[in-house]
Parts: sequence; C-alpha cells; structure tokens
Amino acid sequence: MANSILIIEDEELLSLEMARHFKRDKWRPLIAATLKEAHRLLVEQGISPMIVISDMTLPDGSALDLLEKVGVGESEWIFLTGYGTIADSVRALRLGAFDYLEKPVDFPRLDMVIAAAARSVRANRRLNDASRQASRLYGVDSFLGKSALVREVKEFLTRLSAAPFSALIISGETGTGKGVAARILHHNGLRSNGPMIEVNCAALPAELMESELFGHEAGSFTGSTGKRRGLMEQADGGTLFLDEIGEMPLALQSKLLKVVEEQNFRRVGGEHEIVVDVRIIAATNRDLAECVQNHTFREDLYHRLNIFHLHLPALRDRIEDLDEYLPILIDEFNAKLGKNVKTIPDKAWERLRAHVWSGNIRELRNVVERCVMFAQSEVFPVKWLQFDELLESEARPGEDGEGVPPAVSPGQQAGLTLPLDGSLSLDDMDRVIIEKVLVQNHYNVAATARALGTTRDTLRYRIQKYGLKPASSPQGSGGPVEKG
Repeated sequence: MANSILIIEDEELLSLEMARHFKRDKWRPLIAATLKEAHRLLVEQGISPMIVISDMTLPDGSALDLLEKVGVGESEWIFLTGYGTIADSVRALRLGAFDYLEKPVDFPRLDMVIAAAARSVRANRRLNDASRQASRLYGVDSFLGKSALVREVKEFLTRLSAAPFSALIISGETGTGKGVAARILHHNGLRSNGPMIEVNCAALPAELMESELFGHEAGSFTGSTGKRRGLMEQADGGTLFLDEIGEMPLALQSKLLKVVEEQNFRRVGGEHEIVVDVRIIAATNRDLAECVQNHTFREDLYHRLNIFHLHLPALRDRIEDLDEYLPILIDEFNAKLGKNVKTIPDKAWERLRAHVWSGNIRELRNVVERCVMFAQSEVFPVKWLQFDELLESEARPGEDGEGVPPAVSPGQQAGLTLPLDGSLSLDDMDRVIIEKVLVQNHYNVAATARALGTTRDTLRYRIQKYGLKPASSPQGSGGPVEKG
C-alpha cells in the first residue's frame, strides 16, 4: 500500500498520537494493538505497508517473533522499545529491521528515519518491479521456435535456470540469440534479483579492457584521477555476461581465471583483494576448443568456463522456425512503424526459406523491418527483401559444409557488391572481402595484404579467424601461400 504505515503498539495514547502525527505528513496509518491483530493484517488480509513501526514487546509476545515469521517483504521495519537489550537489537537487524529506536519517541528523529526508510522501500520496489518485468520478458518461451533443435535448447535453459552453476559457455554463429539465452538464464535463475552486467569483449580496446572489467585505483595510470569500480565488481551477487570472449587478450584471461576459481581480484593499481560472488556466462561465435589448440585461448580457462556448454543452432538449420518468427516480427514492426502488414505471399515465403541467413535472427529482424517500413499495403512486399543472389551463391555451403569461393580467372578484376542494409554483420563483410581478394591473388598472403593495405600478421590473424582456405585444399590441410 502506497504511503501506508502500520503501527503495532499496545499503548493506545502513543499509537493515536503517532497516527495523528503521520496523517499530517500525508501518511495513511493503520493500528494494531497486538501481534495477533498485526498478523491478521499482514498475512490474512495481505496488506503490504511501506513502513512498520512496532513496539518490541506486546501483550501476546515479542514483535521479533512476528518479523521472523512473516518476513520483511517489501516493507521496512522500525522497532521502538523502552528497555531493549543488545541481543534484541542485534536480532532485529539480522532479521532485516531498518532501525531500532528507544522510547520515549523523539518525533523529529523518527521522521528522519521514516523518510530514509521510505526512500529505501521505493527503490527496492522499483528494482523488484523491474526484475518481475524482466522475468516476464525473458521467459524461456522468449527463445522463439518450435523445431526439434529449439525444443532441446528450451529444455536445457529450463533445467539450467534452476541450477546454481558458476560458469557457462554459449556458442553459436552471430545473431543466433546468445544474448537472449544469457538473459533467460539470469532472469529466471537463482540470481534474478541481482544485477546482470553485459560486456562485449570485441568492442573494448585491449588496453582498456582490464580497467573496464576490474576497475582501477586513483593514479594507477595516466589520466586515472579517481577510483573506479569495474564491471566485475558491479556484477557482485549477479551475472557477468562476457560476449565474444574469444577476443579477450591472453594476458587478461589469466586474471579472469583467478576470479572464476577464487572469486576475488585486485583493481588495476590496487593492493587489496576484492571478494565478489559472480556467475560468468561467456558467449562466442568462435570454436574455443580450436582456439585452445591454436594457443589463442587459455586451456585452463576454457575448461573452467565449460562446466556447461549450450550451442545455439543457426537459423538455416531450423528454417521451419520462420513460421513462428515472421508473424511476431511483423506485428512488432507494425506497432513501431504504424503499419498494418498482414498477408505474406507465397513468393515471399519461398524466398525467405531459400535464403542462407548468414546473419541469423539479427539479419531476419533487419529484413522484416525494411519490408514493413516500405510496405504500401497489407501485403508483405517481396521486392524489399533485396537478397543479393550472387552473394548468396558465394556464401552458400558446399557439400562438405565449407563456403566455396567463386572462381576468378587470372587477371580478372572481379567486382563485389555488399548490401548495406544491416543484413550482414561487420564480421561477415570482413570475411567476404578478404576471401574475394585472396581468390584474386591466388591465396598469396603478401599480395593480398598489399591489396588490402594491411600487414601480413593482421591478415594471417583474420584468415585463421574466419577459417579461409582454398576451395581445393582438404579441410584442415593446405592454406594461403606465404610469399614475399
């Protein structure tokens, strides 16, 4: 109940005086002279006052026993007593009481305590409302799809949400919903009342990542004028979601391993250990086991994070889920854009189901948004799908599952068209461009690096990252040619 105060007091004159005082301050006072009456109001009638002001000892028992029985809930409890003991005050605070005041009542001091308690209640209720809303928003069914692959994912998410796991790896291509899965696990799990802090390791410069994750002390490096709490510290009691963890520098991986194993760390420039209780959810679109073999990811960290492993299937492997995604996305963008698209023609379904979807759900969202935005009737417009047929044929997997680069005759200056409508991620564009120039230069690394205006080391890293090999090379053998 908003602005309500429950007064549990057997001295009638005092309870009436407090009620009159609080009414003048726009509070709605309720009075209970016994613990039995207070229990009836709190439990049987289910009222939830912002503040409970209670005498410590009532005719029918101790108010501490009532607090222990009903719990604090969303209220703040303030106790009054004329002859309390240290043991009573300690027990009251352990049970979650906000404060403990002696009689006779000092109304100016009581008003200050109530004002602080009310601020605490409002803040906690806002957090609880946000947590409940997030739980509804990120229920297990928010991972859309009815295919067999998605049913397996949902079953895994349901079981894992109830488990007190300390670390997890979520793998899958870009746009498959790794962030959605992480939020489902947090908001439906045992840490739903704690914070969820998200960080994209690929978006942070390597030289700043340690300070962002672990914080720093004043003067620890040039420009650090004050102390800063890092994301790890901010996630205490909740979940830290490390997206694209494969991009984390090796030097920083060892510090992360210490946090996962020992739940403590030091800020940059700090001398003292900071203890945290953080669950780590790591996501990657790279094969971390392969990264371990290539010595770009620590083996001990991989095994420590890989307590559970959830792999999210690509949209092309569950294309039947388009039947559920498409109407929901059309309704979403109808509401956002003020449109009324209802009918999806057979030609649109045919094109959508034949598309490769290298960007998965993220690409699908972009395509639907564009089509709804430019629709001029209730019919989903096929022409605004704008699928690049040449690009699709280049990206479409061959029989062995590897992308087959287009053949280019010696000396041929092949052009390349990339859609700039958001249907391709930056990594996808990067891969296609590098692959095209490698083909033009017969997989000569030095010549390709010169053509792209980059270094051979940078190019070799990206060739390894995207798994680019000549089409004629067997999987796992051969590769680009190193020539000066």
